[in-house]
Amino acid sequence: MPSATKASRRYTYADYLKWSRDERWELIDGQAYDMTPSPSTVHQKIVGRFYARLERLLSGTPCEPFVAPTDVVLSEYDVVQPDVLVVCEQARVTEANVQGPPEVIVEVLSTHSALRDKREKKALYERFGVKEYLIVDPLGGYVERYYLGEDGTYGKPEIFGPQDSLPLKAIQGIEIPLREIFQVAKPAGERGDE
Repeated sequence: MPSATKASRRYTYADYLKWSRDERWELIDGQAYDMTPSPSTVHQKIVGRFYARLERLLSGTPCEPFVAPTDVVLSEYDVVQPDVLVVCEQARVTEANVQGPPEVIVEVLSTHSALRDKREKKALYERFGVKEYLIVDPLGGYVERYYLGEDGTYGKPEIFGPQDSLPLKAIQGIEIPLREIFQVAKPAGERGDE
């Protein structure tokens, strides 16, 4: 199902700030995208698990995770609310929002936003230099990782399944066991209780 958009004109962050806080919108190249309906409970559980693991793993480091709705202002015409994001340059964090690209962005696919996450947002994050972009498919049970190359492009994604561990490239020393994110049981040979 396609997302609703506001009338066709180019909106700015100043316009965005005037809209009702009861509604959630994102701006991509000045086009306003409605963030409703609310995501499913499965979507929210995966977002929560990703955020919780990152918060625990990043404790004591200069990097800090945030969860939606947190405004990320990339330009006057580009304001997004990624599901989960990690910022390592604290100067980018203001009381109101995050200014500039985070090191890591996680988007969990949902029916109404999957195409935008894979097309418009991927292009936007690449253009603004987000080092690592993770697209989580809750139904397929996998993660696509895009990493910004030296040429400033993402290239082909790496795919990680529910039994894999996902080592972040943008933040060394952080590894996320995806079975914890997708709530998949460990294979019999890995159980510590046998």
